[in-house]
Formats: sequence, structure tokens, C-alpha cells
Amino acid sequence: MAEGQHRGYRIYAVTWFWLLVITLLEVAIVLVGVPRAVLVTALVVLALMKAALIMAYFMHLAYERLALVYAVVVPMALLAVVLFAFIGPDALSVHRMR
Repeated sequence: MAEGQHRGYRIYAVTWFWLLVITLLEVAIVLVGVPRAVLVTALVVLALMKAALIMAYFMHLAYERLALVYAVVVPMALLAVVLFAFIGPDALSVHRMR
């Protein structure tokens, strides 16, 4: 096997390792029993970190031009805002019912 192929596989192993570490952090945060606001914030931040790793290395966006990355990330962020705008009122009404 050529030397270049070993480097290519190494980046996937390193990425997988960091995804595993972030997942273990998520499980640890849930098991520790931190306050709900801290829990939700930490889990969202860790999920965004995992999504960034996956987009960068498994979707090969780390090697693309920045304009292409913006072309993918900005619409996804707008979609997330729109989806939250539709789901947010229902979530708040359920929260008020408790």
C-alpha cells in the first residue's frame, strides 16, 4: 500500500477517535446530573462539534474552497432557524402545560 493511502486512512481514524471522545463526553454530562440549562447547552455545543467534524472530514469539506463551505453551511443554518421557528411555539406551549 502506498504511503499516501496510510495518511488518508489515518485522518479517518483520528476523526473517529474525536467523535468517540465527544460522544463519551455527552454521556458523561448526562450521567453527572448537571442543571438542565447547562445540560442542553453542552449537548447542543457538542453535537455541533460532531457535525463540524463529520462535515469537514467525512464530507470532505475541509479541502474545499471557503465559498463552497458557506454555500452548504448557510442554507443549513437558515433551515435550522426556520424549523425552530415552527417547532418553538409548540415546545413552549408544552412547557407551559407542565
